[in-house]
Amino acid sequence: MIPARYAASRFPAKLMQDLAGKPVILRTYQAAVHTKLFDEVYVVTDSQVIYDTILREGGLAIMSVKEHDCGSDRIAEAVMQMDVDIIVNVQGDEPFTDRESLEGVMQVFEDDVHKEIDLASLMVKITDEEEIINPNTVKVIVDNRDFALYFSRSPIPYPRAKNKDTVYYKHKGIYAFRKSALMDFQRLPMLQLEATEKIEAIRYLEYGKKIKMVETNVQGIEIDTPEDLKKAQKAWK
Repeated sequence: MIPARYAASRFPAKLMQDLAGKPVILRTYQAAVHTKLFDEVYVVTDSQVIYDTILREGGLAIMSVKEHDCGSDRIAEAVMQMDVDIIVNVQGDEPFTDRESLEGVMQVFEDDVHKEIDLASLMVKITDEEEIINPNTVKVIVDNRDFALYFSRSPIPYPRAKNKDTVYYKHKGIYAFRKSALMDFQRLPMLQLEATEKIEAIRYLEYGKKIKMVETNVQGIEIDTPEDLKKAQKAWK
């Protein structure tokens, strides 16, 4: 499932911006399809323009019935009547989505024989100081078994001892959910931490869900700003 909202506060209509001759959302959709990991890949959107773009290229798309504030809510509505156990969510602004990363989050559930894990997601180590302090980059800290402790737009952990080698991880916008966790998300109200940080993954933590983080070496480029799009266009070449 690829949630695709037309409006975006930092970069309006970013999903329909041109990336090497095709809209960003189409590049993301095709990247997910080309992994060959799924029987079906859907774009879930509130936009007739995005919906028509995917269908015109022979893809699968679902129009949202209700207005939604986040991708998890949008996907929950789309899969409510589907007979599925695990849903993989790729953000619409991730045109460099790769097979290895998706296999990593799916493997979490293969290994979870007691069904204790509610979600799996990706993190990648970052060292660039500008990226570490950039509020558009969501950071994550984990425990010694790689379960998420917290997500923030601030640099976490804070390096109080400046001589220490602090490791930072960026949260990448790919999730795999148990359907039950996704259904819980859409009926539970937003709490203070999620409202403050504007990070939907925090809602799962606030309600006690277990999020297993999987480290990947694939940096990719998430397109949040016009500058990101320029980087993506250069990388695509």
